[in-house]
Amino acid sequence: MKTTPQLSHGLLLTAAAGFTDVIGFIELSGHYISFMSGNTTQLGDAIGTGDWSGILLPALLLLLFFVGSAIGAYVAIFTGPSWAACATTGVVLVSLIATLILAYLGAAPDQFMLVLAAGAGAQNAILPAAGSVRLGITFVTGTLFAAGQDFARATLGQAPRWRWAQHLLVWASLLFGALLGTLAYGALGIGSLLVTAALYAVFVVAFLRGKPEDVIN
Repeated sequence: MKTTPQLSHGLLLTAAAGFTDVIGFIELSGHYISFMSGNTTQLGDAIGTGDWSGILLPALLLLLFFVGSAIGAYVAIFTGPSWAACATTGVVLVSLIATLILAYLGAAPDQFMLVLAAGAGAQNAILPAAGSVRLGITFVTGTLFAAGQDFARATLGQAPRWRWAQHLLVWASLLFGALLGTLAYGALGIGSLLVTAALYAVFVVAFLRGKPEDVIN
């Protein structure tokens, strides 16, 4: 079972991912900055139907998410376990700031949201994988599967009784973040990304002010 501080930090990060992803979904009219299974399906559909104009955006989102994931991994590796979370969170914060700057300079959503897709990829490297519950991630398909699998195993006495509920908490945090993001976007438009930027900034400061290992362990 995860400790309460570790779980709460991970749930906040996943909620922030849901908040951000729904804004990308709205701005990109049905494409995603975090949900690469959806973009992959859309890419396959565009190729299969010969919709050549519809290939570029999902392909670029997939590429930038991949690049962001690699950048996040490099940053985590080179900064070491003590500072990896802080540095990687900083990368995500920079991607949010860059996205907002490009948006306010008049760039099109299918341009400035690519930066945010890279940031979404990097976010998955903020918290190290530990145990069976992945925290702080930007996607929950595997999480839902793990919840169902752990539920079945728990009923047979082969897994901790309530571990499946932690998986569902991760899923619920993404859902809650997406709900808040939708409401915020309705009121603030693209400026609603300032909310998640502020949250990531708080995390960076928290990592810097205390011992980073105390925040993630």
